[in-house]
Amino acid sequence: MTIAAESDGASSPTRLEGKTVATVVCWFLGMGSLVSWNSMLTISDYYYELFPDYHPARVLTLVYQPFAVGAMAILAYHEAKVDTRKRNLVGYILFFLSTLGLLLLDLATSGKGGLSNYIGVCVLVACFGLADASCQGGMVGDLSFMLPEFLQSFFAGLAASGVLTSALRLMTKAVFDKTDDGLRKGVILFLSIAAFLEFLCIFLYAYTFPKLPIVKYYRSKAAAAGSKTVSADLAAAGIQTAPIDKDVAAKNLERLSNKELFIKNIDYALDLFLIYVLTLSIFPGFLYENTGHHQLGSWYALVLIAMYNVWDIIGRYVPLLKSIKLESRKGLIFACLSRFLLIPAFYFTAKYGDQGWMIFLVSFLGLTNGYLTVCVITTAPKGYTGPEQNALGNLLVLSLLAGIFTGVCLDWLWIIGNGTF
Repeated sequence: MTIAAESDGASSPTRLEGKTVATVVCWFLGMGSLVSWNSMLTISDYYYELFPDYHPARVLTLVYQPFAVGAMAILAYHEAKVDTRKRNLVGYILFFLSTLGLLLLDLATSGKGGLSNYIGVCVLVACFGLADASCQGGMVGDLSFMLPEFLQSFFAGLAASGVLTSALRLMTKAVFDKTDDGLRKGVILFLSIAAFLEFLCIFLYAYTFPKLPIVKYYRSKAAAAGSKTVSADLAAAGIQTAPIDKDVAAKNLERLSNKELFIKNIDYALDLFLIYVLTLSIFPGFLYENTGHHQLGSWYALVLIAMYNVWDIIGRYVPLLKSIKLESRKGLIFACLSRFLLIPAFYFTAKYGDQGWMIFLVSFLGLTNGYLTVCVITTAPKGYTGPEQNALGNLLVLSLLAGIFTGVCLDWLWIIGNGTF
């Protein structure tokens, strides 16, 4: 099958074929974009046992982020020339290999600590960062010129990876906690499941997603608007793009540049930056190291992480209710700035409050994180052409990752403030 440059590639009724399947696949692909990294965060209690002097939750996050932000900046700058199919497949394959590498490293070293093993873990975490930039930016750019529901489902999948990893961690701790070397046994099972999910995402993206009629429709439409990033995915679906005529090519040259897109949407980029600066200045390092000791004992940090993840995914489904979805640009920036009131709230609750108040605050942190993320990411691409939406999706992910990196750096202030060093 061949599409002409001026054709929409499909009739209107065809557009909705495969919508439900595509939404489910987007959810799994979102999970695959973060399940490996969330696995690292959730088994931090194991790494604190192996490497007690190296602040694993904070250091590993700080290792991850420069590679994610740096690679994302390069990919966002060159997004119009990068083959989306190759980019996303490289990301999921790298996630799979790195997760498998963590498992093999633990088996090879028999679960021993030490600086050399810690460096090995850090190298694999850096690979997670590269994979994240590759497939999260690629997927968001790709889905930005499709339906908003696909973006919402993808971001819900990102949060679902946290819920899944938290649930698995609580179950493995309950099952193996009283057995010999129980913590390590749970982690091995945990990493095995994460590696399997990454392997599944490779096949879902390579063989299932590109062949769905609704996906072919939107990619054909993007190709007709001059996008070169979808050619390989269309070819995988049996569609060959015809040469773009001179009029369409001239129109494509008139598309907004990345700089112009960023300036026009700087408030949306700032929204995402502020959301994740606040969240990552608290989660996960503060929750592991600065919340004191309570009745839940060794379960306390795991429960806090689980509550954040559960409310994060709930927040990402709330915008499906159109009546309470926030789309006002001024309203979004006000809401994102207001969340910074949580910093003194967490500080005083950690010093004077009990575990019930801390669980409430963590839940609210997760709820607002998920809700505002989906509101911003599904509202921003409206009104642009396919190539512009792809570029804007990449720029928004770059802002998100930059916010995470900044938040992780600020998280170290909790250590300094507590005089850990």
